[in-house]
Amino acid sequence: MGSKNAPPGGRRSPLSIFVVLGLCCFFYLLGAWQKSGFGKGDRIAFEITKQTDCNIINDLDFESHHNYVGVIAPSEPKTKMFKPCDVKYTDYTPCQEQDRAMKFSRENMIYRERHCPPDEEKLHCLIPAPEGYTIPFQWPKSRDYAYYSNVPYKHLTVEKAGQNWVQFQGNVFKFPGGGTMFPQGADAYIDELASVIPIADGSIRTALDTGCGVASWGAYLMKKNVLAMSFAPRDNHEAQVQFALERGVPAIIGVLGSIHLPYPSRAFDMAQCSRCLIPWTANDGMYLKEVDRVLRPGGYWILSGPPINWKTYYKTWKRTKEDVQAEQKKIEELAEFLCWEKKYEKGDIAIFRKKVNAKSCQRKSADMCKTEDADDVWYKEMESCVTTLPEVTRANEVAGGELEKFPARLFAVPPRIAKGLVAGVTAESYEEDNTLWKKHVDAYKRINRMVGTSRYRNVMDMNAGLGGFAAALESGKSWVMNVVPTIADNNLGVIYERGLIGLYHDWCEGFSTYPRTYDLIHGNGVFSLYQDKCELEDILLEMDRILRPEGSVLLRDKVDVLNKVKKIAAGMRWDVKLMDHEEGPLVPEKILVAVKQYWVGSKGNSTSTDDE
Repeated sequence: MGSKNAPPGGRRSPLSIFVVLGLCCFFYLLGAWQKSGFGKGDRIAFEITKQTDCNIINDLDFESHHNYVGVIAPSEPKTKMFKPCDVKYTDYTPCQEQDRAMKFSRENMIYRERHCPPDEEKLHCLIPAPEGYTIPFQWPKSRDYAYYSNVPYKHLTVEKAGQNWVQFQGNVFKFPGGGTMFPQGADAYIDELASVIPIADGSIRTALDTGCGVASWGAYLMKKNVLAMSFAPRDNHEAQVQFALERGVPAIIGVLGSIHLPYPSRAFDMAQCSRCLIPWTANDGMYLKEVDRVLRPGGYWILSGPPINWKTYYKTWKRTKEDVQAEQKKIEELAEFLCWEKKYEKGDIAIFRKKVNAKSCQRKSADMCKTEDADDVWYKEMESCVTTLPEVTRANEVAGGELEKFPARLFAVPPRIAKGLVAGVTAESYEEDNTLWKKHVDAYKRINRMVGTSRYRNVMDMNAGLGGFAAALESGKSWVMNVVPTIADNNLGVIYERGLIGLYHDWCEGFSTYPRTYDLIHGNGVFSLYQDKCELEDILLEMDRILRPEGSVLLRDKVDVLNKVKKIAAGMRWDVKLMDHEEGPLVPEKILVAVKQYWVGSKGNSTSTDDE
């Protein structure tokens, strides 16, 4: 029954209609104001988001569990599950495999260079650790000891028994610090070098060891705060580089052959050949000229072993006096041609110093390399020519720019940047990059408290940029292999000018190292860089190959790319978590954190825990 007070026809009064319209307009304007970003509520919410620490992980376990062999089932639904490779691939090095190498010429060591498998021959399985694998000793103990189960090869303990390379004791190898040319120990050898070379004052920071053996020279130089890049081929002295990395010493599989070394020009303060058996006088001195390319003006080259001290050893070497005397004379002529001055010769050691510029050198223009970029070396053939040094205006000016002593060198503006030789990088942007990476590394240490400790001794940065990550992490507890992708901006020369080490690499191929040689792998934007170049799966499998069991991964990239990476990694026996940027969830860049599970290989193309 209708109310007798209702207006006829149920019409509303004009006043009520006006009130409703007014309220609608008010709320519309209020919403537009809030959306514009000027509302207090938005600013407060944004500040809270910035201040909230979203980087605490409770479920990822970064601790070592040496004897744990279980496999934790992934929390996400299975996608593609990668099976273990056969145990015969335990020490698989895709680009330096012996069977493939023997198909290539032995001339100029071509067969020992990189020869990577085509896509159809790539392994799409997980490289197993050997049965009994144990997390390596932490530095500095790792310098002197390694578990036999991790590198089960006794060949060097027999062949080099009298030279104190390595000894077998119970279940471990011991490294006494000896070498072919310093059987009494690397310390005494380095002390003799230091009587000529200013090793102790920070002038010498980066070093190159050609034909490094087990890298004891590099291992003991670390006490002097000198970082050595060591290399040796994968040859019948099995596991030289593997031993070096197991000890926590930088090393790669490599050889002076027909292509350039993967380093920029003017990179190293010091280089040495300690009975490295490299034919320095062959091919018109091509190998010595390559050392000259990577040796910094004012840098030192050490030759210990044949033909030095030939009068004492020529019979032992089964060579004639005339032969070895002629070889030493030819080396000294080449050194003089390269503007190297002989500073020292005593016993088995000779030391040369490269002049600081080419102003006093009398060379024919025909002998100079024609290339405009001495840093463009990836898969480029070596030529018997001399790399041109930057021009100078004064007789004592250091070509390319003088460097600060280390550690001041680490954050000083590198000469390549100061001289405007790096496109898009200024002294100001360089300083900003350093500040940014200090923030990033602080965030990583909140995510994983072991970052920056000796638990992660061997560290790799897959896309190093200007070296900001390595510089922020720098300490005696760890070292960083700074990788500059061949398709990225070429800043590796800047990285070396900072007193850091690294090399060029194409991540569509295998890295020149053995499996299980890195404790922590970091990558900034590396998957965005390569997503249209090759399969992300191949890059992740290569990361798994070179990562130690219970090693960690930190990837920084766009969220859509990391979601793809996470989906693949879910099938790789990694514990994975995607996290917000340290500035909060509104930043589209995210951080992927992963820990590789511990598992080992067993007979039957399976693993000891593969009961699925």
